[in-house]
Amino acid sequence: MSFNIEREKGKKRVVIVGGGFGGLKLADKLSKSDFQVILIDKNNYHQFPPLIYQVASAGIEPSSISFPFRKIFGKNSHVHYRMAEARLIFPEKNILQTSIGKIEYDYLILAAGTTSNFFGNQNIEREAIPMKTLQEAMGLRNALLSNFERSVTCATEQERRELLNIVIVGGGATGVEIAGALAEMKRYVLPKDYPDMNENLLQIYLIEAGNRLLSGMAPVSSKKSAEFLREMGINVWLDKKVLDYRDHKVILEDGTQIPTRTFIWVSGVRAQSIGNMPASSIGRGGRIKVDANNKVEGFDNIYCIGDQCIMNGDKEYPNGHPQLAQVAIQQGSLLAENLIRLQKGKKQKPFRYRNLGSMATVGRNKAVAEFSSLKTQGWIAWFLWLVVHLRSILGVRNKLNVLFNWMWSYMTYDHSLRLILYPRKAQEVIEREKREAETHWGEDEFQAEATAEKKQA
Repeated sequence: MSFNIEREKGKKRVVIVGGGFGGLKLADKLSKSDFQVILIDKNNYHQFPPLIYQVASAGIEPSSISFPFRKIFGKNSHVHYRMAEARLIFPEKNILQTSIGKIEYDYLILAAGTTSNFFGNQNIEREAIPMKTLQEAMGLRNALLSNFERSVTCATEQERRELLNIVIVGGGATGVEIAGALAEMKRYVLPKDYPDMNENLLQIYLIEAGNRLLSGMAPVSSKKSAEFLREMGINVWLDKKVLDYRDHKVILEDGTQIPTRTFIWVSGVRAQSIGNMPASSIGRGGRIKVDANNKVEGFDNIYCIGDQCIMNGDKEYPNGHPQLAQVAIQQGSLLAENLIRLQKGKKQKPFRYRNLGSMATVGRNKAVAEFSSLKTQGWIAWFLWLVVHLRSILGVRNKLNVLFNWMWSYMTYDHSLRLILYPRKAQEVIEREKREAETHWGEDEFQAEATAEKKQA
C-alpha cells in the first residue's frame, strides 16, 4: 500500500494527522492557500465529541454528529484525505510512517487528540466501557440496551441487580451529561418500553475522586450540577476513588463494592502517542510540548495543536490550556495563518487563548454555563447549550436531524433509536486490518539508520 499522491510542483506539503476540531480548522484554512494539504485520520469522518453521550443513550443517531472528510473537501483539489494511522516520525528525512506506508512532508502537524486514560490499571482498561469515540458510544448503547433486555429474563436477583446498576466513573462534563441522559431514560423511556420492569431497581452512580463535579468550572456550577443530578435520582459520590473492577463489582478505595455489569469509564484522558517521539518532548498526560507557535520542542517543522499538545509559557495557563474544542479550533486557525506568514517570510504570531466560556447539560431544562462575565444555571443555560452545539455541528442535514430529534424528544419524552446492533466485519476487511497491523512499522528506515551508524563506527 502507498499514499499515491504526487507532489504538486512548487507547493510545500503540509501533512495533518487527525481530523478533529483543530485539524479540520487547519485543513480548511489552508485549503485556499498555496499548500498541498494531506489529512490523515484512522476514521473517514469528523465526529462531534460533545454529543457522543447522546449516541450512547440512544438520543441521536451516529450519522447526525459525523461528517465524511471526502464530503467536506471533495471539491478542493489541493486537499487530500487518506484513512490511516500515524505510527512513527523520521524527522531527519521528513517522513511520517503510517499504517498504509510512508509520506514525505515539509510541515507535519499532529492533531490526533486524546484517548481514555486508565492510569495504568489494566484490569479496568480491559473491563470498563469508555466513551471517547462513536464506536465506543455505540458499544455502550448496545451494552445498556442488552442489559435491560437481559434484566427482565434473568434467573436470579443478584444478576438483575448487577444488570440494573450503572456505575459512571468521572465527574467531568461527559460523566455529568451521560448520567443526566440515563436518568431521563429511566424516568421517561423504561416505564413505556419495559412495563414489567420495576424501574426503581435501576440505580445510577456517578463517582468522582475529587471533592466536586466539573472541576474545570466555577464552584457554583459544580454545586448546581450536583443538585440537579441528585434531584433526578442520581447517586452522586464525591471524594471516592475507584481502585478496581472484579467479579462484576466496582471496588472503591474505602472498601465499598458496587455490583454492576455496566461500568462506564470517563475519568480522564491522555494524549494520543507517536511511537518514537523522544521522551524530552512529552509532558504531563502524554501531551507533546510546544512553544508559543505550537512548534514541537526540538523540531523545526513539526507542530502539534489541540488536546494532543501542552503549551508552556502562557502565564494564564501554567499547566497547559484546557483540553477543549475552542482551544483546538483557535490553535488550528492561528497555525494556518502562521504557516502562510512563514512562506512569505513574515514573523509568526504567538498563540493566546481567548476563553469563550464553558458549559455542560444535565437534562431537560437543566444545564450550567459560564462566560467571561456571566454564570448561569437552569433553563437559560440549557437553551444556550442547545444553540451553541447545534451551530457547531457540520452539515445542514446533520443540524436538522439533531434539531428534529431534540424537538421530538422534548415534546414526546421519547427516543426512537433503541436498536441493538452488532456489526459484522467482512472477511476482506478483517484480513486487511491484520496485514496493516503487521506491516508498515518503518523497518526499512530503522535498518537504514543502523547501517549508517555501522559505517560511521
